[in-house]
Amino acid sequence: MKVDFLKNFVADESGAVTVDWVVLTAAIVGLGIAVIIAVSSGVNTLGGKISSSLSAGEVRSLTGLKDASNPTP
Repeated sequence: MKVDFLKNFVADESGAVTVDWVVLTAAIVGLGIAVIIAVSSGVNTLGGKISSSLSAGEVRSLTGLKDASNPTP
């Protein structure tokens, strides 16, 4: 009886697909983390440059545009 149980246990492949999916999912998560680590410093640098550019900008009033587009004779 024990020999039959061991033969059936060794021959059973019903969990093999689950193991494959777990390994594939772990690989995808690992690659995602690696991409985030690789890209994060560049994104932070670019964000700082954009922030400093926007801080240095000026806001001008557009009220003169209306008068310039409809000049009075």
